[in-house]
Amino acid sequence: MNLNKKMAAWVLAFASMGMGASIGAQESVKVEQSVTLTVDQAVSYALKNSRTLKSADIDLEMKERAAKYGWNVLLPTVQVSGTMSRATEYSPSNAMLSKIIPGYPTDYEDEEAHWSTVGNVSIGWNFSLAMLKQIKASKVAYEGGKISLEQSTNEQVLSVKKLFYALLLQQESLKIQQATLENSRQRMVQAQTNFRNGIIPELKYLQTQVDYENKKPDVDTAEQNLNNQLDTFVFLIGMPVGTRLSLEGEINPHYIEADADKLIERYGSNSLEIKALQNNVDSLKENMSAIDLSTWTPALSINYAWQPAYIGEDGAFHFFKDLGKDDKWYDAGALSFTLAWNLTNALPWSSNQQKAKDIKQNLLKLEISLDMLKENQKVAVRKAVDTLNQARAQIEAMERNVSLAQRAYDMTYRAYRNGTTELLDLRDSEQSLNQAKLGLVNQKYNYMTALLDLENTLNADLTSERE
Repeated sequence: MNLNKKMAAWVLAFASMGMGASIGAQESVKVEQSVTLTVDQAVSYALKNSRTLKSADIDLEMKERAAKYGWNVLLPTVQVSGTMSRATEYSPSNAMLSKIIPGYPTDYEDEEAHWSTVGNVSIGWNFSLAMLKQIKASKVAYEGGKISLEQSTNEQVLSVKKLFYALLLQQESLKIQQATLENSRQRMVQAQTNFRNGIIPELKYLQTQVDYENKKPDVDTAEQNLNNQLDTFVFLIGMPVGTRLSLEGEINPHYIEADADKLIERYGSNSLEIKALQNNVDSLKENMSAIDLSTWTPALSINYAWQPAYIGEDGAFHFFKDLGKDDKWYDAGALSFTLAWNLTNALPWSSNQQKAKDIKQNLLKLEISLDMLKENQKVAVRKAVDTLNQARAQIEAMERNVSLAQRAYDMTYRAYRNGTTELLDLRDSEQSLNQAKLGLVNQKYNYMTALLDLENTLNADLTSERE
């Protein structure tokens, strides 16, 4: 895969992570800024401006609040109300009251006789053992939210670092091309001088000039591609559009002694994917326990109601005059204790039992997925370790190859200047040197990205074990 394809792949992957730029900040920029970033600074800037992470933070805040106040299902329900009602017909009960209470309205045509005033204060408290499982389930959901946020953060960090190092790789390739172009220019200038002095024929001078002119478009194109990728990177990490970005860093991997079995044994349980799946298992188990408790244990309900009603002779509109007189008010409230057990839920074919069976089946599926994930982790770790070892061996071989190619080029260049070899031989030697240099930096990049993938898989910092 060439550099442009690698960059395009990483740009698409990075953009899909939702690394949005701050539109308001971009629109306010009128003058280009020049900024130099290290990889850590780029990561920090991207995380600060990530819309995906901001959304994940909101989700986590909601789950945290649900876990913090999950006990509110145990709060009693308190309700206060007051009612004034008008009967269309004069109630017979009012006629009876007129006989009992002196001064009570006896005129059926009296408007106040149609009205009654009733207050109500009720307190209800419900409790079942399943509520305790609901409280615990909210805490499990909160832990799952924290794992999810950490996963999103790690994915963002991984994407930024890979794209940053891919830009450095493209930058190194451009430097090699620019150095080659400069060598061609110097050969052209030297050939022009030699031609004017009559040392070489015009044909050799023209060959050097054609060689230089042929290289210029390629270098200009590579430089433009790099600038375009830097502009895209600026946008993706959330910096203002138009910022001129310079990258500070180098492709210089920190080597580790990687053993797949030891890494899995030490860090295998750190995997966020495994933790997230285990959290789902725990959540389903809590839901299963809540269903069992609601099925096989009764629920307790305690209710108290105080319902004062005014029956004074002043009528419904003047109840406030007799608030302190007990003989004008009466209480129709009550205190009740209820123990309820839904026996239907215990039937094997009930919806409650069918839901429990579905949860059990989903638990089995999750446990299978968990086993598969652990096995896939072992495969991924072994593959990454093999890539690291292979890349390191190739790096050592390519370092020797670069030294040999450099010696060959220096010798060919001296021979060319002495007139004992042709320009074509010099260009072949220079091309071999450039390929060796680019191959070396490309293998170093492969080692670094493989190490980043391994650290992400194990959720561990392995560079602390560097040599």
